[in-house]
Amino acid sequence: MATLGKRNTLPIIREATPGLYLDGGELGEILLPKRYIPPGLKAHDTLDVFVYLDSEDRLVATTETPLATVGEFAALEVVSINPRVGAFLNWGLAKDLLLPYREQEGVVRVGKKVIVIVCLDAKSNRIVASTRLRRHLDLTPPVYPNGQAVDLLITRRTPLGYTAIVENAHSGLLYHNNLSVALQPGQRVKGFVRNLTPGGKIDLSLDAAGYKRVKPLRELIIQALEAHGGKLEFDDDSSPGAIREQFGVSKNAFKQALGALYKIRRIRFCHPGIELMDNSTWQPGAKTPPGAFDRQ
Repeated sequence: MATLGKRNTLPIIREATPGLYLDGGELGEILLPKRYIPPGLKAHDTLDVFVYLDSEDRLVATTETPLATVGEFAALEVVSINPRVGAFLNWGLAKDLLLPYREQEGVVRVGKKVIVIVCLDAKSNRIVASTRLRRHLDLTPPVYPNGQAVDLLITRRTPLGYTAIVENAHSGLLYHNNLSVALQPGQRVKGFVRNLTPGGKIDLSLDAAGYKRVKPLRELIIQALEAHGGKLEFDDDSSPGAIREQFGVSKNAFKQALGALYKIRRIRFCHPGIELMDNSTWQPGAKTPPGAFDRQ
């Protein structure tokens, strides 16, 4: 059976002038308009499609991919406002997505993005958007282990930090004092669970904790050095923004990785920059290679 507002794999029933009719199970036949039919189809093929309602509230399918499906949070741009019904958002399909006035929390403006959840309206069964996020979050106590990598959608800036939707389900917080770069509402980033409070709140970080972040980052730095002839302009005096852009980590994490590489004689500091060293014959306790600890 097809599910409204979701991607579905549906078999072809028949071909007609307007397009292909797909088997939607209890929802009946669903039209895939001709302009969305991929080439090379055979009579008994199945198609991966998104099912929604057209402007006349008829079930239709499309092979296009919306920016969010029912149950998903996303940052969508406001393209127009109808004074009678609400705002319309660009969600990647030919028909814009309605954000009804009753589902708006705060002012929306044309050209700006709003954080919404895509949902089914309880009364009309139409697909709509809502900025009333909290009522759609999973409020059951989360079970993420500390250090788990998670997908984050930044929702707003607060005096403490940035709130974020964690794994399209829970709410979490990235504290300002743990951030080296500014974030923007609507931005999607990778993060890590830092701590779960007894009240079920999720403290987040953009970096893995301790050794978990240092070892992979060490390898990344070595790879970057090898790719650039053994030298990089980055060192522990580089700006946090430049480090984040190049390596995707905080300055503190980068400095820890450099310290670990420096300790095992894999790099030397040139100021500015670092240089790769050949320590293939060095062993713990052996004489330090000449120049290993030189800081020019």
